[in-house]
Amino acid sequence: MASDEGSVRVDSWIWSVRLTKTRSLAASACRAGHVRVNGERVKPAQAVRVGDEVRLRHAGRDRVVVVSRIVRKRVGAPVAAECYVDNSPPPPPREQTVPIGLRDRGAGRPTKRDRREMERLRGL
Repeated sequence: MASDEGSVRVDSWIWSVRLTKTRSLAASACRAGHVRVNGERVKPAQAVRVGDEVRLRHAGRDRVVVVSRIVRKRVGAPVAAECYVDNSPPPPPREQTVPIGLRDRGAGRPTKRDRREMERLRGL
């Protein structure tokens, strides 16, 4: 199931070590420019080898991992954690993240004025 030699596609590896939920999400992230290998944007078919640094922007969070083992098939979470060294910055505390666009239950649909105020808060 796992091998320590050669290379594998970056989208397949990202999916195999459970950084994304599906392989198609990993490929879409590559095409959108959210994946970098050793500082360069890559296409989904780019080869990844042991020692490469993979940067992934997914679900509003930056992940920085160094490949320590190549896997070709999706593996369990404990095995996946051994396949990379996580150098990601810690996520911000929950107190700092402000929920934007939450409305009281039963408040109904936002009016045009409400929508404009929400956009102003978001900085749009």
